Amino acid sequence: MRIGELSRATGVSARSLRYYEQQGILTSERRGNGYREYGPEAPEVVFRIRALLAIGLPTDRIRDILPCDGAAGRQSEVCPTLLAKIREIRDNVSEQAAELSRTSDALTRYLGENFA
Repeated sequence: MRIGELSRATGVSARSLRYYEQQGILTSERRGNGYREYGPEAPEVVFRIRALLAIGLPTDRIRDILPCDGAAGRQSEVCPTLLAKIREIRDNVSEQAAELSRTSDALTRYLGENFA
């Protein structure tokens, strides 16, 4: 599939797709006419890239993660270590979210008791 087709299939601009390729997180082959040709897995890879970007991961970290999720069709030997680190980060974020929730609840109680 060419870049325009991939763009339409994913809703991601051709410019962004070129950027992903420049960053090494999306691959294509060049045809004799210079057109990029993306494999059948490309839409799924793009959706995963978008999801990882949406949670705030930079492209260099995404480049490390993609080989571990199977979307790129390859597996890396660093995956177990990397996935453990991602789980650790997730757990830390969950703990921080719980603490923020407790703080919010305490502030709500304080406001209700003192300013009702």
